[in-house]
Amino acid sequence: MHLCQSMMASKICDHLQLASAMTQLAIIYFSVTGTTEKLAQAVERGAAAIADVTLCRIGSDDIVSGRFQNETVLRTIDAANGVAFGSPTYMGGPSAQFKAFADASSDRWSKQNWANKIAAGFTTGTCPSGDQLHTLTYFTILAAQHGMLWCGLDVPGGEDPGGRNRLGSQLGLATHLIDGTLPQSDLNTAEYLGRRLAQVASRHVR
Repeated sequence: MHLCQSMMASKICDHLQLASAMTQLAIIYFSVTGTTEKLAQAVERGAAAIADVTLCRIGSDDIVSGRFQNETVLRTIDAANGVAFGSPTYMGGPSAQFKAFADASSDRWSKQNWANKIAAGFTTGTCPSGDQLHTLTYFTILAAQHGMLWCGLDVPGGEDPGGRNRLGSQLGLATHLIDGTLPQSDLNTAEYLGRRLAQVASRHVR
């Protein structure tokens, strides 16, 4: 696992060049209370046995005058075979901080630099039906804009003996807190999503 931060730019880029033969995954996410970060870390755990994973948390220093400005994160995704998008659902969609990152990817979009990468997504909301689907849909459209291929969950909601995909979202992982805590079944689902993303991405490594 690697942490994607501005001060680690050269180290991360050097590592990605040395590890280019292995499947590369980037998890780009925003988290305020730490809930989305716990999901991101679970996705990383699930993928780690198959892929080299870089966690990229969008921080306050990355947003300058409302614009996302962290070229290291964008270059990390350039080098990745698969990408997981994560954000809490705010007012029916992804956070403004995540949207700032998405807007900053427009230069990559114009050149389709991220085409054919595998993408997945995860989000959390206040209520079971807190419009998390709209955030996941936003992620899929962002992926489609870039020519990415989407990787959803292949766990039927309500049918898994271990309780994975508790809210029945096939598009990606949707969660909400119960008594202020993420259920273990949701963390297990996040690990599964990470493993699935890594497996699918590994089949597309050029």
